[in-house]
Amino acid sequence: MKLYMNAAACSLSPHIVFRELGLDIELVEVDRGTHRTSDGKDYLAINGNGYVPALMLDDGKVLTEGPAIAQFLADSVPEGAAMLPEVGNLRRNEVQSYLNFISAELHKPMVLLFDPAYASVHAQIRAQVAKRLSWLSGRFAGPYLTGEAFTVADVYLFVCLNWSPWTGINLKQWPALHGFMARVAARPKVREALRAEDLEAFDADGVYFAPNVYLASSDWTGVPVQP
Repeated sequence: MKLYMNAAACSLSPHIVFRELGLDIELVEVDRGTHRTSDGKDYLAINGNGYVPALMLDDGKVLTEGPAIAQFLADSVPEGAAMLPEVGNLRRNEVQSYLNFISAELHKPMVLLFDPAYASVHAQIRAQVAKRLSWLSGRFAGPYLTGEAFTVADVYLFVCLNWSPWTGINLKQWPALHGFMARVAARPKVREALRAEDLEAFDADGVYFAPNVYLASSDWTGVPVQP
């Protein structure tokens, strides 16, 4: 299977799921400007929306949208039940509820905070995201969202919250969320995915990760923490 991705983008979520489940993966990077892939293809012919991720199966079929890809992967092997419980188990619906919440209430608003076209309403968007994070910080049923199990929803949350430094959101005001980021960042398979995308932690706590190429050309100071 091929996963079309950009380093540190939302495609990092299914990438981590791949590695947590021990599945074989071929990463294909997409140039955001030209929509050309690292293996020489026109990405718009693969995903007409032009954004990542997209998953190409061995038979050539393509699945898009990160939460759908993550659920497909979890359902593809018996071990995936730990990350997404089986149909009929209410815990599966709880995980799916969090996936929907993260997609609608965190992912999309946070993306707008990167876009200068929305600069005039960034403060209002940031306030709305903070409201959602305050609610979410009180929902943890254990070390992870639904309890002891590390699910596909936790992966998605980790990836979205990793963008916090660039959106003007300080997670330290929510200790539960900051602690969650540290726990997920310490997972061996998460670290493996971060290394594969050439991401390094740049903060003292080793919680937030960015591409090396970005760190080399940015105003961030200090020595990155190797994941």
